[in-house]
Amino acid sequence: MDKYVTGSVIRRLRERKQMTQDELAERIHVSGKAVSKWETGRGYPDISLLGPLAEALGISVIELLSGEDVRNRNRAADMRRGQFYLCPVCGNVICSAGEAVVSCCGITLPPLEAEEPDPEHSLRAERVEDEYWVTLDHPMTKEHYITFLAAVSDQRIQLVKLYPEWGAEARFKIDGGKDLYACCNRHGLCRFRIK
Repeated sequence: MDKYVTGSVIRRLRERKQMTQDELAERIHVSGKAVSKWETGRGYPDISLLGPLAEALGISVIELLSGEDVRNRNRAADMRRGQFYLCPVCGNVICSAGEAVVSCCGITLPPLEAEEPDPEHSLRAERVEDEYWVTLDHPMTKEHYITFLAAVSDQRIQLVKLYPEWGAEARFKIDGGKDLYACCNRHGLCRFRIK
């Protein structure tokens, strides 16, 4: 991992739960002095304590390690509020229905931020029966290519992973208004709207 839990995170989360150091220590079966050392930066909790510590603080281990308390506010589950994550090490594409702390290959991944497409990234969507046939005029070399295409409606995310030397094209089921996304390995995520 590129991060480890810090004392300031432990203290902030403990205080949010309105616990004393001794109360937290009792819950995870360590001494109050151990919690004090963690919070003052004179030590770290053993890796075997991360699960019980996260549980006592009411968050996940990944949230504890990232230092962020993430609460998904997308309770209505509108998939258009979802986020995409792309691992720079293995190329994994991960989708979430809302806010999340996502890690892959030992790296905490930031959500991709969609931008308006530039002329180099023009997308065509042609209706073919009950599908959209989506194509991009874009290089698909090993150095410059589209990593994935996705279609997002309020109910679902459809994703097609692409690889160098393949065509930049995909078919997506039609189910209402869509946002189409194309992720370029050099320029990032672009969003297109189909009405």
